[in-house]
This record gives sequence, structure tokens and C-alpha cells, in this order.
Amino acid sequence: MTGGPLAGVRVLDLTAVVVGPVCTQTLADHGAAVIKIEPPEGDLLRTLAGKSPTPKMSSKFLAFNRNKRSLAIDLKAPEARDIMAKLVAQTDVLVANIRPAALKRLGLDPETCALRNQRLIYCSLVGFGQNGRYRAKPAYDTIIQGSTGVAACYARATGEPRYVPMVMADHIVGLIAVQQIAMALYHRERTGAGQTIEVPMFENMAAFVLQQHLYLRTFEPPLGGTGDPRLVNPEAKPLPTQDGYICISANTDAQAFGFFEAIGRPELKDDPRFSSVPARFANVQAYFELRARALKTRTTAAWVEIFDRLDVPAMPYHTFESLLEDPHLGEVGLVTTVAHPTEGRIKNVGVPNRWSNARREDYLPPPKIGQHSVEILTEAGYAADTIRALAERKVIVDGRLVGAPR
Repeated sequence: MTGGPLAGVRVLDLTAVVVGPVCTQTLADHGAAVIKIEPPEGDLLRTLAGKSPTPKMSSKFLAFNRNKRSLAIDLKAPEARDIMAKLVAQTDVLVANIRPAALKRLGLDPETCALRNQRLIYCSLVGFGQNGRYRAKPAYDTIIQGSTGVAACYARATGEPRYVPMVMADHIVGLIAVQQIAMALYHRERTGAGQTIEVPMFENMAAFVLQQHLYLRTFEPPLGGTGDPRLVNPEAKPLPTQDGYICISANTDAQAFGFFEAIGRPELKDDPRFSSVPARFANVQAYFELRARALKTRTTAAWVEIFDRLDVPAMPYHTFESLLEDPHLGEVGLVTTVAHPTEGRIKNVGVPNRWSNARREDYLPPPKIGQHSVEILTEAGYAADTIRALAERKVIVDGRLVGAPR
């Protein structure tokens, strides 16, 4: 492994599905050495997202598990406690999204791990904060979207609650966990002290929604209701053109007046309904209806050319398929095609952010189940005959073996 701002940071990854793997892949992409701990049957995500050239290597698993090594181990086996204790002692960051009660039974709770490694940063990804009444409830992305008001955003706009059709809460909270871990590592550099971080999905997404939509209930007594009227307006969406859709946002006076010029209505800048930011906010329905009517009169490409010339923020609407063909993404190299040892040629969505002098240069393909079990235990100090015996007793999976689970 070469380079990256987190080079030398060792991460023990006890996570599965999306929220945890997003966090640990981001750490890995920036140089951390990540050991992915999997049960013998593998991360659920390996089979949760459709077919693949070989079993248990789904497209979603490939998306969130590059630059990691896999140790497949039965954590309930008595021998696993000694293995995990050794790994914890050698680790800088442990990330887990296993329920706290289960981690306690396995001897992998924060208190036990801190006794083995006082410098450990222990990040616990949970559905709900452990001081509240929901602490024992299971959580998935849709549960969090519905319970924190994300689905209610659709209800305000369309009359029907809906989930955002992406695992948005998982992805956002996974990235928030990266932020918390980075700050904890900085704190440890200054003080030498490790610590435990609790990152709850429910509270993080509730904060996200309330910061956007608390609106006039921010004040005591309230000055009105909840919900930013610009964001929940039914016309706050990609708008039809002659041949497709366009995405436009004209918020400042300069942008709005440029929009009025583009549609051939420059006099609207003196209309008291639209002449200032507060006026357009107060008359958002009329402003949005005006936009929608005007944009139907030209093609998307024609509007983008006009808006670019007038410095009005606008972009063509993309489908999943057309996004893949966007020339800008090609120029910045976000999506590349790489060779995978079992899956053949696969598309890899890379790291969007650029570093001038500290970035990871190599690439580890998403691993088979237990692909690195022997390598990791050898590094931890286990002898070859001991590792072989652990594999024979099915405590670990040696993913190198012919016929090993994949």
C-alpha cells in the first residue's frame, strides 16, 4: 500500500451492508490499512444486490469494499476471542455496526477493547443513541428515512410519503463517522488518548432534517410552521423543456435577473413580487410557476447554452445511464474500468476529492470471503500449523483454498 494521509493507520472493520463499509472504504481510500472482519458466510451485502459473475460478489459489495483485506472468522468460536484480542491490541481504529449487546457477549465492547489498547479509537455505529428508549431497536436505511422525516419531505411536496430511492441515510452517516474518526485521531495525536465515539443514525439524520426544515419553529414562540417552502414546493424538481428536463436554481438577485433576461422578461426584475430575495421567497409559488412555464419553450441544450452565458446555475437532467456518459466525469476520471481477479472488468467509482501531495496510489480489489485470513493471522504472530488447524475447525475461512466459500 502506498501513500495517503492515513498511511500507517490500522483499522479493524466489524461492519456490514452499507453504513459501516462506506466509512471504512473512505478510510481505506485515504491510506488506512483496513481489515474487514466477516462471518464465514460473508457480509450480507455480498448477496443482497442481484447477480454477479461469481457467487457472493454483488455489485453493491464491489462498490463499498475496495482497498480492504478480508478475515473470515466465526466470532462465536472460543478461539476467536484470542485472535480478536491480538488484533485489537495492534489496531488504531475499530469500527463496528454490530449491536452493542452482541459486541459485549463477544468481548468486543468498548470497555473491554480499551483495556487491551488504551490508544484505540472505537467508533460504534448504532441505529439509535444508547441513552434513549430506542437503543435496542434494529435500524436500516428505510427505517431511519421514515422515522426522521426524510420521507415526509416527499409528503409535503407530493402528498405521499416516500423513501429516497438510495441508501441515503446509510451513506451520509457513514461519512459522518469518517469525520468523527478523523477528529479523534487528531485529538490522539495531541494527547495520546484513545476514546469511544457513538455515531447514531437516527439522531444524525434527525439533525439533518431539522436543520433544513425546522423553519419558523426555530423561534420561541414559533413564528409559523415547519418546512422550507422552497424545498417542499411541488415545482422544486427537474423541469420539462421541449425535449427533456433541466435543473435550474436562480437564488441571488443577479441569477434571478439573468433568468428573467434569458426568458425574454427583463422587466420582471422590477416586479415587486420578484425584485429581491425576500420578495421571491414570499412569492415562491408564483416564481416557480413562472420558471416552469418558461422552460417548456426551448430544448434543454438551448437553455443550458443561454444560462451558461448569463451565469445562471443550470445543468441538464441526467438518468443513471446518461450520468455514466457525462463528459466531465470522464475528464476528471471519477469512473474507471479496472480488472478484478474473479469478476473480470468492473466499473470503479473512485475518490471524488483530490490531494496535492498525499493520496493513495495503489488499488486493492474488493476481496473474496476470507481471502486474506492466513496473511492477517500470520502478521498477528500465529504459526502456520495453528492457522491451518483454525481453518480445519472452521474458526476461520481460508479464502485461498479451492472450494472455499466466496
